[in-house]
This record gives sequence, C-alpha cells and structure tokens, in this order.
Amino acid sequence: MNVKTILIVVLVGFCLLCGGLIVQSGFPRLILLQQTSDVATPSADANAPAAAQPAQTQPAQPQLQAGPAESFGAVGGDRADVTIGSTDKASAFKYQLVLDSRGAAIQTATFREFDDRDRKEPKPLEFLSPVEVGKDLWLSMANQRLERSFAEGGASAHKLGALSWRALPVEKLQGGGEAASFEAMVVDASDRPVLRLTKTYRVHPDNYMLDVSLQMENLADRKQQVSYELTGPLGLPMESGYRMDMRKVVAAFKTPGGEIQVAGLDMKALAKADTAEKRELKPRNADSSFLWVATVSKYFAGILVPTTAQGEPGVNWIAGKQAVYYNPDLDAKHSTGDESLGFVVRSVPVALEANASQTHSFQLYLGPKDKGRFDKVPLYRALGFEHTIDFMSCCCPTSIINPLAFGILAIMNWMYYVIPNYGIVIIILVFIMRLVLHPVTKKSQIAMHKMSKLAPRAEEIKQKYGSNKAEMNKKLMELYREQGASPIMGFLPMFVQMPIWIALWSAIYTSIDLRGAAFLPFWITDLSVPDMLITWPPVTIPWVEWQFGALNLLPILMGVAFYLQQKLTPMQQPSAATNPQLAQQQKMMNIMMPLMFPLMLYTAPSGVNLYIMSSTFAGVIEQYVIKKHIREREEMESQGLIPTTSKMGGKVKKKKPKPFYRFK
Repeated sequence: MNVKTILIVVLVGFCLLCGGLIVQSGFPRLILLQQTSDVATPSADANAPAAAQPAQTQPAQPQLQAGPAESFGAVGGDRADVTIGSTDKASAFKYQLVLDSRGAAIQTATFREFDDRDRKEPKPLEFLSPVEVGKDLWLSMANQRLERSFAEGGASAHKLGALSWRALPVEKLQGGGEAASFEAMVVDASDRPVLRLTKTYRVHPDNYMLDVSLQMENLADRKQQVSYELTGPLGLPMESGYRMDMRKVVAAFKTPGGEIQVAGLDMKALAKADTAEKRELKPRNADSSFLWVATVSKYFAGILVPTTAQGEPGVNWIAGKQAVYYNPDLDAKHSTGDESLGFVVRSVPVALEANASQTHSFQLYLGPKDKGRFDKVPLYRALGFEHTIDFMSCCCPTSIINPLAFGILAIMNWMYYVIPNYGIVIIILVFIMRLVLHPVTKKSQIAMHKMSKLAPRAEEIKQKYGSNKAEMNKKLMELYREQGASPIMGFLPMFVQMPIWIALWSAIYTSIDLRGAAFLPFWITDLSVPDMLITWPPVTIPWVEWQFGALNLLPILMGVAFYLQQKLTPMQQPSAATNPQLAQQQKMMNIMMPLMFPLMLYTAPSGVNLYIMSSTFAGVIEQYVIKKHIREREEMESQGLIPTTSKMGGKVKKKKPKPFYRFK
C-alpha cells in the first residue's frame, strides 16, 4: 500500500473515530423537555412499561420483621408552595427554590446568574423542574416510600411522595439565609402519632450549596425501625436542545488508598437498562466509601452529598443509589427528546428507640461545573466535584485528555483576565498552540513531501519486485534510508498533536465560561451556541429530519479554510499524476473535507467552530511557510549553493563560494 494511501486511511480513520462526537454536537434536533405548571397528584400506573418509570426497590438488608400488619396512616397538611432564595439581580442568593409540600420536595430551582439564552426575552434558567410520566409526577428531593416495622412484629409502608406535608413558616437565618420546613405524621389506627418526620431546606447567600435535613422522631413507646427513599435532582434541561445530550447520573466513591472513582450512566445507557440491577451505581472497589451522587448536564450539576452529624462525608447509612430513566411517552425504545433522568437513594433501616430521634443530613450543590470554583472551596476539592466535568475524549484515553483540558481551561481563564473576550482568547490560544507544535508539524510536512517525491521510484520498485514481497520491502527501506525519508514520520507527529487538539476542542465545548460569552456584539453573541447570523422559522428537511432555522456563517468560512488547506497540503504533488489511484484519493479528500466538516458542525457551538476555523486558517499560513522553506531549499540545492542532504529542517544556509586560487 502506498504511504500516501496509508496516510489518507489514517486521516479518514481519525474522522470516523471523531465522527460520532462531531455529528452529535453538530446535527440539529429540536428537543424540548416537557414541563407543566398545573401538575397532577402522583398515582400508580400499572400498565406503564418498567423502563418508563422508576422502580420502587426494597432496601437490601436488614429485612423488615415479619408479623401481622397494623393499621397506620400518614397525615400532613394542605397543598402549599413555599419560595426561598431569589432570582432578583440585586439579591445575594444564587438561585430561587420553589418548594412543594407534596413529598416535601423541590418543585423548581431557578438560577439568578444564568439565563435560558433566549435572544428576544431571556429569562432566569430553570435548572430543576417537575417530570411527568403518565399519571405520575416526580419532584426533586421528594421523600417517596417510607417503610416501618416494630421489633415484636408488624410493618407498614407509606407513599410520602403523594402526601402533602404540613408547611411551616419560613425562617430567616443568621447571615441572611432562609429556611423552610415541612412536617408529616404517621398515626396508628386510633390516630395517635407514632412517628414525626421533619424536613428542612436551608439556603445561604453567595453559596451554591444548600442544606437538607430529615429528622425522624419516634413518638411511640416502643422501638421501631424506619427506612426511606429519596429522589435526587431531576428535570434538568438539555442545553441548547442539540442532539448531543450530555446529561448523566454520576456517583463518586473513595478507595481505601484515597483515590476518588466515579460510576455513571448516561441517557442512552439508562434507556437500555431494563433491570434495577443495571441502574444501580456501584463502586469498582468493594471497599470504597460512598461520597456523593449527582445528576449533571453539559454545564451544571445537582450533587447530593450525605453527611454525618459532624458534617463529615463518607457515610454508611445509604443502602443503595439507583439511576432512574423518566420517559413521558412510556416508550423506552424510542427517544423523542423529552426524556429525563435522575436517581433515588435508599437509606438503611434506622433503629429508633422509644421517644428518640435521629437526623439524616445532606448537602445539595446546585450550580455550574466550574473547576476553578471547585478548587477554591476545600470541601468541593476534597469531595472531587471536578469529576462531574465530562470531557469528550473521542479516541484518546481520558487520563490524557482530562489533564490537558483542565490545563487549557486554566490558560484560557488567565488570558481572559488580560483580554476580556473569550473569542479573541480562543484565536490567540490556537495560534500559540500552532507555534508550540510547529516543529512537529514541520517535520511531518517535510516527511510527507519527501515521500511524495519518492513515489515514482517507489512505484518502480513495486512493479519490479512485486512478486517478491520481502525483496520489495528491503529495496523500499533502502530507498527511504538513502534519501532520509521515513514513512512513519509522515503521520506519527499527527498522533502527537491529536490529544492536544482534542483536549482544546473538548475544553471549549464544555467550558461554562463560554456560556453566554459574546465575541462580536453584532454577530457572535454567545460562544456556546451557533452564530446564527440570520434566523428564520425552522425548516425541516424530509427523510433525515434535520431542522435549519438560521444562517450560520462560521461553518461556511470553515469550509473555505479547509479548501485552502487542501490546496496547500504536501500530498498535492505532481507525482499523483503517475498514480491514478492516488490522484483519485486526493481529489476525494479535496472535496470531502471542505464539505463534510462544515455540514457536520453547522449547528455546533460558535466557540467550537471559531476554534476549528482559526486552527485551519493558521494551518494554511503554516503550510505556506513550510512549503516556501522546502521550495527555497530545493532551489538552493539545484544551484549548488548548499549541499544536497536528507535533512531539510532548520534555516537555509548558503554555501560559501570557493576562491579561484589558493596561496601556497
């Protein structure tokens, strides 16, 4: 196989490996999360598919005591909504919570500092929202199933998610915070209270972390055992409505050696998980301690951290953590874009002595996935919140991509303090990367040029020794060694550069700092969405179901840059004329690259397209400089001004002319 053919195959392979990543971020698809303001009371739907609604699983152990069932009921209060926090720009709160007495849950959580990026009428971003599945309503942080038993026998279960708890007055906390509490009672057949549940939410100014506590108070004159299920944050919107859905459920564990490991399930994996066991979030190391579980999107995270009474993480009173897939259409096999995900945590049975109480405390982080913020807060850093940031590593190991991406983000943030425009920062960073990697790129281009020049002689050797493979390979290696050419050097540097460019691409794609950041006020006003120079009502293309509702100029400019780059690529040599196959491959590449990438990236975030376009134009300039160097070197060699050598790197040094005579 011709070396250029190998190189083309490698390039095409790289495109195919990254194709899924690029296609997912590029092809448009209108995906709306179903929301409602008039929600129904939860009810069981026995006909709903198992994958379409969360499974109510029993705690693994210990089992409830067997015995005759007793008549118990749960009582609460009137249906009520309670608001704490604020979205007022003048407020110090980071978000506003609308609490629902049903299940003592969070109905909605709305950010103050982030909007929904609507160009005409931007509104504060609603991060958490109710999710409806059939006749069931699911709310964030709702207490669901409660199970009780007595030592002498008798057990009962209660669906607290359908119960309206009694709302208590909102309290003002020291330091400017606010607290809201809800209360529910479990009574016996004589309406005598036997168990009191008090759930409290506390929000604090200038803090994305809120406190949640659940107090279980035994009002009976005998010992009882209590366990419960609690839903986590859910209803996270899909950022930008693109086909690339980065929502997932992640759980973190700490190994005995102190390493933090994560286990996660994304939307696709959850849709395929047809059993509760497959949805269970378990550590790779059985001796690991549980730290937290989170529902995350592209830019934000809802992280639930169970804590001890002293506030120390790593508790042992959580029996299980199960991811949940919510499909409003009750069809797990077909995705329509309105699906959501979340999780359920199950407590171990809590033994309560007569007239005794116990409190389970949680901390809930609702905020951006920002490593800079995580590093500044010791608790966030100790818990490893940075593991919620999911870089797209494509074909490279995450152990390589993640450190590179975090380093690039740190450089971008530092540059932003000097140049407060992330668009300019991206362009400058691309050119800096090109300069740093120029020696590697130059060596690769020179190697490709040499191989191209040797193509006719290599073809002669193949025709002469085609019947003897061993001899043919021997002669080819002798030719390459004689001329100082290397087939490997033509594409090996590309693999050296690949992780860096993928890390830069991923960093730009997932950076929360680029969300809502403008480059040009008259054109690119948000680097995290397409540039949308001109907009119109969405038009659907039949069969492929693509929707186009804007003219995005950046992908078109990118196509122009790719065309110019193909014109200057070292593979574009006259030797291709002697090889029809090679000439056809070059022609296909010259057509495919300028068309394929702009099409796939047509609706990609403008920050990503700006990076690719800048990199491509910088590559055009770089290739022009390298080709000029090669051309000058060859002219010098043909004129005898410099000796002919296999090495073509470095500066061209003119050969000193010999004198006409020498003095003896």
